[in-house]
Amino acid sequence: MPQTILIVDDERRMVSLLQSYLAQEGYHVLTAHNGREALTVSQSANPDLIILDIMMPEMNGYDFMHAHRTEKDTPIIMLTAKVEDDDKIIGLELGADDYVTKPFKPRELMARVRNVLRRAGKNEAKGKTLKVLDITLDRETREVIVGNRTIDLTPSEFDLLAALMTAPGKVFSRLDLLDVIQGVRYEGYERTIDTHIKNLRAKVEEDPRKPNRIETVYGVGYRIRKS
Repeated sequence: MPQTILIVDDERRMVSLLQSYLAQEGYHVLTAHNGREALTVSQSANPDLIILDIMMPEMNGYDFMHAHRTEKDTPIIMLTAKVEDDDKIIGLELGADDYVTKPFKPRELMARVRNVLRRAGKNEAKGKTLKVLDITLDRETREVIVGNRTIDLTPSEFDLLAALMTAPGKVFSRLDLLDVIQGVRYEGYERTIDTHIKNLRAKVEEDPRKPNRIETVYGVGYRIRKS
């Protein structure tokens, strides 16, 4: 059964172009032209991935993500014409898994789509459970428990945490972690890891301002404490 991708963009030519490329790749494609319409479609169709434009009428992409993330953890790739880092960071903080800046090459977007879907559905080390400190991560069910709390993570957050937990005490550079979530090292994109780590800490730390599980190694990257 083909995976379902929801395209959300008010530019109808863009929607038509993306729909054509994705259909050629074998995906089932749904469309919406603003955030409000996308909420209705996503609730009824439960897509495997959402490709989301930011600047739209009625409800923009940021507002859509804020509303959508209260109910679902569907992987999201942002499309943005803005080039300011702050705009990208806002989207990542709201739960986007990746972003592509317009104009973009369709092949790049297709590669991002495959990578995000692979991360969301991959089932490596089937049945294997990782335990570090008071965190338990099940790679088969993709369930994470901190203490006695079950927490919901986006695909990117889950993969980052799993990578850190495979080698407690090891320092991972930002490029190392970018390779984990994107499957390729994109120079210049590594600072987005900081945003994903910030989101992850908000979920696994008692006080994200004073993290005692995921540590920053200044000038290098991140690690999870051994004990």
